[in-house]
Amino acid sequence: MTRRSISPVGVSGGLTRRRFVQGTAAAGVLAYSGWPPRTALAVGREQVLSGSHFDLEIGATPVNITGRPATATAVNGSVPAPILRWREGETVTLAVTNRLSEPSSIHWHGVRSPSVMDGVPGLSFAGIAPGETYVYRIPLHQSGTYWYHSHSGFQEQTGLYGALIIEPRAGYSENFDRDYVVLLSDWSDEDPHTIASNLKFQSDYYNYGQRTAGTFLADVKSKGLAATISDRLEWGKMRMSPTDILDVTGATYTYLLNGQAPAANWTALFRPGERIRLRFINASSMSIFDVRIPGLPMTVIQADGNDVRPVTVDEFRISIAETYDVIVNPEDDRAFTIFAQSEDRSGFARGTLAPRPGLAAAVPPMDPRPIRTMADMGMGSMEMGGMDMTKGSMPGMKMDGMGSMPMDHSAMPGMEMGESQGGKPAVSGPASAGELKRSVAVDNVAMMPTERLAEPGEGLGNGRRALTYADLRATKRGADPRPPSREITLHLTGNMERFMWGFDGKKFSESGPIRLERGERVRFVLINDTMMDHPIHLHGLWSELDNGQAEFRPYKHTINVKPGEKLSYLVTADEPGRWAYHCHLLYHMEMGMFREVRVP
Repeated sequence: MTRRSISPVGVSGGLTRRRFVQGTAAAGVLAYSGWPPRTALAVGREQVLSGSHFDLEIGATPVNITGRPATATAVNGSVPAPILRWREGETVTLAVTNRLSEPSSIHWHGVRSPSVMDGVPGLSFAGIAPGETYVYRIPLHQSGTYWYHSHSGFQEQTGLYGALIIEPRAGYSENFDRDYVVLLSDWSDEDPHTIASNLKFQSDYYNYGQRTAGTFLADVKSKGLAATISDRLEWGKMRMSPTDILDVTGATYTYLLNGQAPAANWTALFRPGERIRLRFINASSMSIFDVRIPGLPMTVIQADGNDVRPVTVDEFRISIAETYDVIVNPEDDRAFTIFAQSEDRSGFARGTLAPRPGLAAAVPPMDPRPIRTMADMGMGSMEMGGMDMTKGSMPGMKMDGMGSMPMDHSAMPGMEMGESQGGKPAVSGPASAGELKRSVAVDNVAMMPTERLAEPGEGLGNGRRALTYADLRATKRGADPRPPSREITLHLTGNMERFMWGFDGKKFSESGPIRLERGERVRFVLINDTMMDHPIHLHGLWSELDNGQAEFRPYKHTINVKPGEKLSYLVTADEPGRWAYHCHLLYHMEMGMFREVRVP
């Protein structure tokens, strides 16, 4: 294992008491490294490790992020875990020792590996018992920006996550002068078991943005009294709230950038005119972020570790577990703020790009809080009686929890209704929308789910150019040109009041594996029947998002499915094993939104 020394060449100002209370004890430190060339890393207390063999130790460590002492789950004493730098074409070995009093694990998110090296207890291996060492051995056939985290209980929430960079063997397709990891995460001083218990007791426990008399009057002014009353009544009938954006919010979370709270102001240096590569990683447990750098356009060049045709934007939404690499080119001799506001606008993470130590730019105000619409309920852009249902104004329309509205989900390839396309056995599931609706784990079934890939997401835009999934186009044709032999359709379901989540109205313990044949080409179709975004992660296999780019579909390891959305992607079952398939909202996964995909 090679340990790189940290040479402090610049920090952002002195560490005041206010910054200590609101941030970590160490301010941002800039480190220059000898390998790889052209690379500069800005880190706080993190280690940066490179080479082909690593000794990693998981253990508890004291931290103070909010001004209150707490205990985190660290790797080599570091939170976030050390930045790991690998090289494409090499084989890395990682000896991971567990110093906790409970079992642990590490999953290498987005890295293609043999199943036994994937790091999911109960599927790919037994986990790492207290006091034991497990040796991961992974041949590297890819490059890009990825990350790693625990797949044991809530250890990811308590600090066991870190950045992982694989250098391309043939060199980079885009030139850059400096290279920075921007790792976003969420921290709570609350025990994650307490958070889970609170959500089970009251699903909107952390939602401090409920509609009030003040918002009622504002809506009356903009929409009129009749439409406002109708809107409130219809949401009330559905026992849902249009302000349910994120389940866990800034009411308990402090949002971090490279492990540092906003007041700590993590800082990276540049010289005007340089091209800076920023590797954004969303390593949070429950937080989706909207990212922008006011005054500085960003050119997206990579998504989930794979090169995409460059597209210049002002902002982008990064869901949990996704990664985006961008190039920025600051020409001005001034500071710029890296601003990542949570999707529900309950808080933000921030950092600074600056030409000299000690500079800071203004932190912009957060955008207005998004409000869910009928489109998020799966009604598409349908109009009825001259009325746009997506606006939530449906006077006189009988709703009763959606049950009385006409639905037709009878043709669901992938449901247990005989043979699916190609004569292959389909994944088991409920036979009809009615059966889905009767499940206590389902409080809504989308009537008219629509593809929303060209939409950046609720709350984005605001006069700025925002990235969409439709913008992502791979720079190379896909490796498998075959059409799929069958489809597997899955509903993303939940019951907000009970805080229950699953696929097809079933939690993991009630579902069998999804079986794929070795080498098979399959289309997965996901329908989001809930009002929440769900970042869906398939381990071990690439997901080729069908976004209108034909043979240049982007390869992703995590696909965010918007509320009320229906989308699809292609999968080639080219790696045998038992693979986890789940929502990457940690508390959704723990409450049942998890399946197994099995390739013999």
